[in-house]
Order: sequence, then C-alpha cells, then structure tokens
Amino acid sequence: MFNRTILSVISGLIVSLLLASASLAKPIRVGIVGCDTSHAVAFAKLINSSSATGALADITVVAAYPGGSDDIASSRDRVAGFTKQLGDMGIEIVEHIADLDSQCDAYLLHSVDGRVHLEQFRKIAQGKPVFIDKPCAASLADAVAIHKIAQQTGTPCFSSSALRFSAQMQQLQADDSLGTLQGATTTSPYKTDPTHPALFWYGIHGVESLYALLGTGCQRVVCLETDNECVAMGTWENGRCGVFRGLKHGPGGSKPYSATVYGSQNIRTLVGFDGYAPLVEEIGEFFVSRKPPVSMEETLELLAFMEAAEQSMQQGGQPVDVQQLLENAVASDAPSTP
Repeated sequence: MFNRTILSVISGLIVSLLLASASLAKPIRVGIVGCDTSHAVAFAKLINSSSATGALADITVVAAYPGGSDDIASSRDRVAGFTKQLGDMGIEIVEHIADLDSQCDAYLLHSVDGRVHLEQFRKIAQGKPVFIDKPCAASLADAVAIHKIAQQTGTPCFSSSALRFSAQMQQLQADDSLGTLQGATTTSPYKTDPTHPALFWYGIHGVESLYALLGTGCQRVVCLETDNECVAMGTWENGRCGVFRGLKHGPGGSKPYSATVYGSQNIRTLVGFDGYAPLVEEIGEFFVSRKPPVSMEETLELLAFMEAAEQSMQQGGQPVDVQQLLENAVASDAPSTP
C-alpha cells in the first residue's frame, strides 16, 4: 500500500513536469495593433525569423489589426502596403482589435498615430504584456491614463524608442573612463506632424537617448527653435544638464543620431544607429518575463520633458517646470489628446 502511494505520487509529479514542459515549449503568440508603420514589418521579421535565438525563439507573431489614421499621410498611404507584407508572411489579418484576443498572449501596439494609443490600449489591456511603440501617446495626459489602466488591469507594459537600446547607448553607459557623469547632448532628425506636439513625432528618439544616459530627475526645460534646429535644454536636480538638438537639415542614414557624454574624467561622442534588433530582443525578454525594461514612471517624465519643451517654445524660450507638469497630469483624471 505504501509503495503504491509513493508510485502514485511519483507518477503525478512526472505528469506535472511533462505538462509544465509542454506548456513552456508552447510559443508566445503575439498580435500587432497598427500596421501603418515600417516597424510592424521589421519587428515581425525579426521575431518570426527561423534564426531567432534567446527569448525571440519562443515568440511568434500570429495576427495583426491594420488600423490607420486618415489625417496622417504616412499612415493613410502606407497601411495597405505594410498590411500586405505581413499577410504575405503568413500572419493573419483581422478586421477588429477584439479578434486578436483569443489568438494572442502579448501585443505590439505599433500604430504610428500616438493619438489612438489610449483607446487601443484600453481594448487590449487584459493582463497580457503590451509593448507600446513611440510615442507612448500624443500627450502626457493620455500616457498617464494608459499607466492608470495598466495598473488597474494588471497589464505589464512599456514604451521606448529603439535608440535607447542601441549599441552606441550601451557603450556610453558602460564606459568607466568617463568618470562621474556631468551631462549629455543628443541629436536626432527633427521631423514634425501637425497632429502631434513638435518633439512627439520624431524628436522623441533624441530625448529617449538623453533619458537613457541621464535617467529621471529633470526639473525644468528651456526650448528654442531656429531655421536649422530645435534645441531643448533640461536641468536635472543634481546639477547635470541634458541638451537635445533636433536637426532639420543634416546628413542622411544613421548619421543624424549622436550622443556626447560629458564626464569628470573624459568626454566621448558616438554617432549612428544600428537598427531595431536590440529593442526587439528587449521586447522578447519582456514578453517572457513580464518585467518591463523601462519603467512607466520614466516614460511619463520623458513625455513631460517634451511637453515642457513645447510650452517653452510657445513662450519664446521661457523655462517650464517639468515636475509641475507631471504632477498636474497625474493628479488629473481627464486625458486630453491634441
């Protein structure tokens, strides 16, 4: 009787281990929300590649909802083409966001229009991990609302530009020869769209790089725009200064992306951008671990920085308090997308 009991327990454990093993072997199914950006195709190719390794080997993009915004030419005119490319890869194209729910374990919210992110996030926030492509939203208020929904629904999420995880950023962050970090300057192209505040459309790449280097704690921002560039200077609480330079004209390719770090012992500049792979790898790890590599609190301050820059430009370069903007947005329950 005793032996039978032991055998029964052992058999149960074996069955449990086999079931757990089978469960772990099952790939994480990913759904795309928004096919109106090249990111949707590029990320899907990296994830579904037969040579994918690490966390990406356990993930597959299975379905996509096209979306699209009629008042943004780069969305309206490209969504059909990108959707077809995804369909040609064997990814199912669905008619409604709700159609993704039964097929997906995680989401890539790729819609190029930040104004629709809040409503789209509201529809998919059900506890499954969500990556929100840049910008997290088209306003700080909407991003705060997304954060609140994520907390209420237990939905892990993060938002980031690919620049944060580029090889150049990682090299600068790991450079011990710099000594104590005293400040940084970053650059990126300065492309705007009338539907979004100035830095939210493309300047976010350079601001994301600035925050990757300096972290949170910016107190105030002064911003001016000329015929050649937009310059936003932030003052951090520990005396450090961070400057973003948005270039209206400049070299093509990856050359407009640069970062200069000022340390107590050295100064170093790196130029270029090495693609989406590092970010996609971070997303893969996030989908498996459910632990965001970038906190939503940092993303909210980053958006507050950009909104403060917008206000400063409108006020002729007057300083705008970043932390006050952030506190006001968090205290308000009324999202407001421009």
